Amino acid sequence: MIPKQKEAAMKKPADERNILMIAASEQDANLYYATRFTAPDPFIFFQIRGKKTLLMSDLEVDRARKQSCADEVLSTSALAKAFRDKNGRRPSYVELVADFLKARKVRHVTVPGNFSIEYADPLRAKGFKIDYAGDPFFPERTVKSPQEVRAIENAIGHVETAFAAAVSVLRKSVIKKGKVYFKGTLVTSEFLKKIVNVSLMENDCIASHTIIACGKHAVDPHDQGSGPIYANQSIIMDIFPRDSHSRYFADFTRTVVKGKASPKLKKMYAAVKNGQDIAFRMLKEGADAGEAHAAIHKSFEAQGFKTGVLNGRMQGFFHGTGHGLGLDIHEMPRVSAVKEIMKAGHVVTVEPGLYYADAGGVRLEDVVVITKTGCRNLTKAPKFLEIP
Repeated sequence: MIPKQKEAAMKKPADERNILMIAASEQDANLYYATRFTAPDPFIFFQIRGKKTLLMSDLEVDRARKQSCADEVLSTSALAKAFRDKNGRRPSYVELVADFLKARKVRHVTVPGNFSIEYADPLRAKGFKIDYAGDPFFPERTVKSPQEVRAIENAIGHVETAFAAAVSVLRKSVIKKGKVYFKGTLVTSEFLKKIVNVSLMENDCIASHTIIACGKHAVDPHDQGSGPIYANQSIIMDIFPRDSHSRYFADFTRTVVKGKASPKLKKMYAAVKNGQDIAFRMLKEGADAGEAHAAIHKSFEAQGFKTGVLNGRMQGFFHGTGHGLGLDIHEMPRVSAVKEIMKAGHVVTVEPGLYYADAGGVRLEDVVVITKTGCRNLTKAPKFLEIP
């Protein structure tokens, strides 16, 4: 019986290109997508006239035959022996590739943008034509199957559990002289990140660069945060782990305040939440995501939240509204200033934000799947600003 994940991959539309990839699928999402096989070391992938072939070391060949969705898995050591018997010497890695392509009567291959020049130049020298294809290398990756949507939704559920654990600590904490203490210990960004990351680990998610940024740190969207958590200041929690089983990412952001938010911060929060609602209403199959992004900017401007350089730094709303989510944390399509027509099955984040040095930062992020009539929010965690 074919596992559902493997079965879904095998039913993807045929690709007419002759494809070559050499990478470690543990790090390379395109290679994992093509093979549904995870390996920590580089291996060779061919897709020739629609047939998928892997060249694997003896260490991985049996596992690849059992777990991958390839049509054929060959041993590199067996191919090397055949080459040595014919040529009297061991082949290089590139010679193995060239020999295989010649045997299949292929002289022209397409490679992804991260294909190494270490392989490309010697293959060109041997007379092969190599074309580069940009992202999305597999266009069908942008349209998620129901199984993929469930994998992302499951990962988001684990993030929501981790977020709830951090909020629980803040609810049980007390404020002393403007700082936050939990059971007598000063609460820091590092402490809350540990709470979040341990929860994720307990649910087999791999956390990376979790953001818990308070006060001045929250004004920089990618500042991971450090030091004490201060009362009455915004705390941005942006959590984006990969599920270690499905390998699909979640992406999630909430902004909270331990204590009382300033009037400007409350107004910023309401504006950002309304910005999300604008996107939720506009995003659907056939819609231009760029128009949703522009509408959010227009809404912010109308409420007095200008974007531009102020006192030497960018302030306001100066990043995209969202991005595709899947086997990579950032993938196509984008929800930003450029034209991008939505398709049913696109999974994108919706994460407008406002950042001002005199008030702090606010960002809210949910993940939606585009449908023919609108979009469905995969994120269930509540939105609230103040934690007493």
